[in-house]
Amino acid sequence: MGPASLSVLDGGPGSKPSDFVEYRSSLSFIGRVLKYLSAAPLFPTAVALLYGESPLPFLVTTAVMVVLGTALERLQPDPDLGHREAFLFVSLTWLIVPVVGTIPYLVAGQGTVASPVNALFESMSGFTTTGSTVLGEISFEAHSRSILMWRQLTQWLGGMGILVLMVAILPELSVGGAQIFREEAPGVTIDKLTPHIQDTARALWAIYAGFTLAAVLTYYGLHLLGVAPNMDFYGAVAHALTTLPTGGFSPRARSMEAFSPAIQWAVILFMVVAGTNFALFWYGFRGEPRRLLRNDEFRGYLFAMAVVSALLAGLLFAGVGLAEAPTNIDPIPGNVENALRQAVFQTVAIVTTTGYASMDFNTWDQSTQLVLLLAMFLGGSAGSAAGGIKIVRWYVIQKAMSREVFQSIHPEAVHPIRLSGNVAEEETVRSILVFVMTFFTIFAVSTVLIYVDSLRIGLELSAIEAVGATVATLGNVGPGVGVVGPMNNFLPFSAPAKLYMVFLMWIGRLEILSVLVVFAPSYWKR
Repeated sequence: MGPASLSVLDGGPGSKPSDFVEYRSSLSFIGRVLKYLSAAPLFPTAVALLYGESPLPFLVTTAVMVVLGTALERLQPDPDLGHREAFLFVSLTWLIVPVVGTIPYLVAGQGTVASPVNALFESMSGFTTTGSTVLGEISFEAHSRSILMWRQLTQWLGGMGILVLMVAILPELSVGGAQIFREEAPGVTIDKLTPHIQDTARALWAIYAGFTLAAVLTYYGLHLLGVAPNMDFYGAVAHALTTLPTGGFSPRARSMEAFSPAIQWAVILFMVVAGTNFALFWYGFRGEPRRLLRNDEFRGYLFAMAVVSALLAGLLFAGVGLAEAPTNIDPIPGNVENALRQAVFQTVAIVTTTGYASMDFNTWDQSTQLVLLLAMFLGGSAGSAAGGIKIVRWYVIQKAMSREVFQSIHPEAVHPIRLSGNVAEEETVRSILVFVMTFFTIFAVSTVLIYVDSLRIGLELSAIEAVGATVATLGNVGPGVGVVGPMNNFLPFSAPAKLYMVFLMWIGRLEILSVLVVFAPSYWKR
């Protein structure tokens, strides 16, 4: 979902002419969001009571959400969300909600997330579905089951979009809902599935929740069949909550390596689903399944994953892609199924920005790690829960390059760029080019900053590890390589570096420009 063709423009429905930003309207709507989200901590509260743990962290969180939400809502008794206020509303919501989301970690006081900076990093990583972690130890001994379930739940809430959920619930947001979709949801375009944007939001969340339930039943069903002994009901729910939002958090220290091949293949299927434009499923469920196969982005999405998977599988099968023999798993060289499964799993997890790991790819050599690192820049489909740059943008850029070559030969020819048969507007092409250039500019500067800071504190960080840490947070991918590899964490970084990566996760989830516009001086001028 992303910059929407049905966006609210100045003077259109849902916008109001104004010569300054009425910030009280934005804060008032944020208050309403917090009041509705105050029900979310009740789920881990139930988990806490079920396992005989303290529900206090979640009861405190609910109370704070209600009190703070009520206070903010009263700033503007009858708010009107205009075009410019929507930018502030979306940006601040995705900052304030993760800040409030730190409360369970701080009240519980367990492990490395008991400190404010680490708690904010973990909460932002959760809600933005990044999957990077600062947990020093992931186990039921170090953290309660309810705290780990809260960690999982934050990703599920952020996957389809907190504000898309609010549009589905709150009638007063439906008027300006199109712009909220545009600024919150990742991607380039979103179809208006129904005549009313509120019904579209409900349809998308229904599909999202339905696939989540299907994942729970599949994971636990494999356990009941005896092919997934480690996947109990708690694990099935916990992992379903982070598969569909392409989040990647796991209550297991070794991520998906802890589970059987049957579970890993099932997770691959649901990760592919999660990285697909959910609007295509809506059409499929309404009797138009051919739209899926006719969609250019979906075909490109599958093709990209197939190419990367085939390359990695070949390297792993031949044994040249392994720097050292991995532990706790079956041998890979010469084993067709294992080489293929590891290659496909890691490819899909990286391209969809889920961040799960079926093995520690730090044991792979630099050639295979480089392939994975490049795959981190691909991203999933627009209109999905995936992060990253998105396949559709690369598709449009490739088409734009081909057009430039063609028009250099035939300067008088008119050669529009088409997406699934529809002509892409030149404004869309321009915005894609601007986004990609902005992404790589921030990526380059951030890589240098993170690398320099590592030198300042004496952290031995290689250039490729700095690249991995940056793209993992800015692209909401999750793990990088080396010190931030899939079985490691971001704990060694300094507090300023972690806070900067919190900023990267924040702007990355909102596709950069939606946040940067709020920092522009012209945004606040009369």
